[in-house]
Amino acid sequence: MLLFKDLMWFFKLEKKSYGLGILVLVFVALINLFPPYAVRVIVDGVDKGNLTQGILLQWSLLLLAAGFLVYGLRYVWRLMIFGASSRLERLLRKQLFEHFTYLSPQFYQEHRTGDLMAHATNDIQAIEMTAGLGVLTSVDSLTTGSLVIFSMAFFISWKLTLITLLPMPLMAWLTSYYGTMLHRRFHKAQSAFSDLNDKVLENISGVRVIKTFGEEEAEIEAFRTLSADIVEKNIAVAKVDALFEPTIQLIIGISFFLALAFGALEVVNERLTFGQLTQFTIYLGQFIWPMLAFGWLFNILERGRASYDRVNTLLNIKHEIVEREGVTDQVPSGKVVYQKASFTYPGTHQPIFKEIDVVVYPGQTLGIVGKTGSGKTTFFRLLMREFDLSEGDLRIGGLSIYEVTLGALRAAIGYVPQDHFLFSTSIAENIAFGKPEATLAEIQAVASIAAIHADILGFEEKYATLVGDRGVTLSGGQKQRISIARALLLEPEILILDDSLSAVDAKTEKAILRGLKEKRSHKTTLISSHRLSAIEHADLIIVLQNGRITERGTHAELMAGKGWYASTYRSQQLESLIEEGGV
Repeated sequence: MLLFKDLMWFFKLEKKSYGLGILVLVFVALINLFPPYAVRVIVDGVDKGNLTQGILLQWSLLLLAAGFLVYGLRYVWRLMIFGASSRLERLLRKQLFEHFTYLSPQFYQEHRTGDLMAHATNDIQAIEMTAGLGVLTSVDSLTTGSLVIFSMAFFISWKLTLITLLPMPLMAWLTSYYGTMLHRRFHKAQSAFSDLNDKVLENISGVRVIKTFGEEEAEIEAFRTLSADIVEKNIAVAKVDALFEPTIQLIIGISFFLALAFGALEVVNERLTFGQLTQFTIYLGQFIWPMLAFGWLFNILERGRASYDRVNTLLNIKHEIVEREGVTDQVPSGKVVYQKASFTYPGTHQPIFKEIDVVVYPGQTLGIVGKTGSGKTTFFRLLMREFDLSEGDLRIGGLSIYEVTLGALRAAIGYVPQDHFLFSTSIAENIAFGKPEATLAEIQAVASIAAIHADILGFEEKYATLVGDRGVTLSGGQKQRISIARALLLEPEILILDDSLSAVDAKTEKAILRGLKEKRSHKTTLISSHRLSAIEHADLIIVLQNGRITERGTHAELMAGKGWYASTYRSQQLESLIEEGGV
């Protein structure tokens, strides 16, 4: 019952629905006491020989009216209680999804996608069942059970009732024991489902790699192993689950035996009538449902408890990136300043940056280069507040990025990541993702700057072409250019290209850079690249190495030196010449 206590916040929120639903349930339980009494009257009338056709018709019509009334009332409580539980499911999904959107990248490095999806599907369904069927079974079993026992004891025979209920404490102990076992096993079954879910997502996303390496059979076998593990754990759950009903039926059967054996003696000794014994056995039959519901309730609560714990653990994870008090929602603009910026990833001790100082003025382009792992992507992610600095500050137009809301900060930035992501929708909708109201002319304009317009016109459906899951139908270069177009459509104050030209050829790269220079002559552009030709036009180039800026200047200034930049640039130029067939 602890889960009901945890969900009390929602029950208070939906108190009208649950209140009316529970009231109707109690009323239905009261009405259900009438048919056994009507049967008693009819049986006693037959036994005494005073039952007339009129009396039989009268009681039959009353039974029919009671049946129709119960039919209507059951519709009402289902609408109230199950409707409320469905709203809980919607609310929890919304809370979980919103929570996911605000969590830092560090969270997604530590949690698997399949596991998170299992929380948002199976676990929430189990909680919804607790708020629906769980409330129904708890209220109905307690109400119906109490009323039936009261009617049996008060209106018929308290002695016979006491004898009949002797086996019930054993059933209560057994169902509690089964519930504890079920909780442990169901938690393991849910975890196994998360593993399988993650495996399926991973294989679908990496299907090309799997086929390329000819690992289909190995992955099928891995899937088969995980599936077998789920079956094994769910069978373990089912074995416990299957004990509830037979146990209850056995104990109810013993109660029926006691009722008939001792009830018959009462009839023989004329302390009960045939009608009363018949009424008693019908009541005892009605008592089967509360007992079954009571055992089922343990099942539902234990499943819900395990799922609620898993979901609650996620919801209790604190947001690492939070807005400070008194921040402004003004979209920042102006020069970008990295002021003695230092950063160390959470859980590590080696700094990624040490007192980085950089100033980029509006209209300028900053080029960032360095070896793999030198911190180029982190340089951008700090500006977008995916992580917070350990020391120092980042400012845009004289305003610290910690003094503006996250929404305002990110509205100033258009970001094209190296791991570009496209949605399973049309090309036009992918480009207009950040600005859904954009016209086709606006979409085409930015597509032209990104040098993807001609490619799109070559598709049969043109801008209405569906790109498939994660853009599977497009080449790497096409996906990169659509991502660039998507960022350009926002006309951001700061455009970040994080190694976003790696999959295009040199000619296309020059066309894109030329278009960006013309389009964004008064706005800031930050570009990182492994290919130095992509940033040689930049107003300022910095080389990152071991957490520090080891070189800075224009392309000409860096080439005049004998550092890493000049050496790497000459090496890349030689490679390009060889690839083109030069000597």
